[in-house]
Amino acid sequence: MAGWNATRWPSREGLEREAESRPRRILTVLGRIVMLTFVGWGTFSDGRYSGWAAVAAGAGLAASVAVCVAYLKASREQRPTATYLLAAALVGCAWLADAGKAYTLADLLWIGLAVTATVRMPPVPALLTGVAALGSYTAASWANWLAIGGTIGGVALLGYLMRLDTEARGTARRLLAQERAARAAEAESAALAERARIAREIHDVLAHSLSAQLVHLEAARLMLDAGTDREQIRERVVAARRMAQDGLAETRQALSALRGEFTPVGEFLVELTGRERAGLTVTGTPRPLAAEAALAVRRTAQEAVTNVRKHAAGARCDVELRYLDGAVELEVRNSRAARGEADPELADSGSGYGLLGMRERAELLGGTLLAGPEDGGWRVLLRVPA
Repeated sequence: MAGWNATRWPSREGLEREAESRPRRILTVLGRIVMLTFVGWGTFSDGRYSGWAAVAAGAGLAASVAVCVAYLKASREQRPTATYLLAAALVGCAWLADAGKAYTLADLLWIGLAVTATVRMPPVPALLTGVAALGSYTAASWANWLAIGGTIGGVALLGYLMRLDTEARGTARRLLAQERAARAAEAESAALAERARIAREIHDVLAHSLSAQLVHLEAARLMLDAGTDREQIRERVVAARRMAQDGLAETRQALSALRGEFTPVGEFLVELTGRERAGLTVTGTPRPLAAEAALAVRRTAQEAVTNVRKHAAGARCDVELRYLDGAVELEVRNSRAARGEADPELADSGSGYGLLGMRERAELLGGTLLAGPEDGGWRVLLRVPA
């Protein structure tokens, strides 16, 4: 047997009471009651003890039971010194019982010790204990050699099978503990992933909106201090109000997404491109997308189109969604800005992590994101499994 060790104790987990099923524990208790009844009947039923002899026999039986209980407890807790000393004491108790003509008790002590030693002790001590117990049984028995040999063989086989059962129960308990630990680790990992997802949502939804609002409001404050025309100040306040409304709508969408309540990707892109005056093309056969893939497409489209408005105001923007076999692609292109330059205050707003967040979202799903200049404009290409 691989990993066999002559001094290795059996699986401690398999010896614990919790490792036993309720029916098994009930059968164990009933078996012990039956054995005690059998021993008591065999000892006192024939009337060989009377008076003080009966008292001594009863005391000896009680002492033997106490030593058995102590031995079983010590062997379950795998305390070597106590286990071996109590095993030797049981051999001695059996010889005393045999000398006092309590043959049933003596035989039961020797045979029971041999079985439990095989189950609960390391191989070498178990072998020595079994030899001592069964050797004593052989020396004291009046049965013929065939009966003795059959008894010894049956005891050895029973002990071996019970040892295998104990090891199997211990292995099952260890595997169960490992599985529970793995599930706990998975739950913790899922919680961390969810926190990261919420962080991405906070950025994708609020970062550019709130920062742009601050830019416009700060500009309005500076204009008030400088005595600028009220109409210009009003334009700044109206722009900040519009961004606040957009941010509120996007926040509601993000909360719905976190709860798994998605509008279809196609409908979202129609609404987004209509609001931003961008072109939309859909190729392939539309189909429902997994939640994470759909969210990646939504947020990438939102970030890319917003960047066009921020950095290339007036440029033409085209969005194309392609349904492929086993994947979905989103491409957002914009031409060179057609009229003037983007508002520098608006272009400088945001945290600067939009592209990084889009790429991270794609890679978490096993996809890719490419972004860079093309024909004087800018191109973003997202591909995720779906």
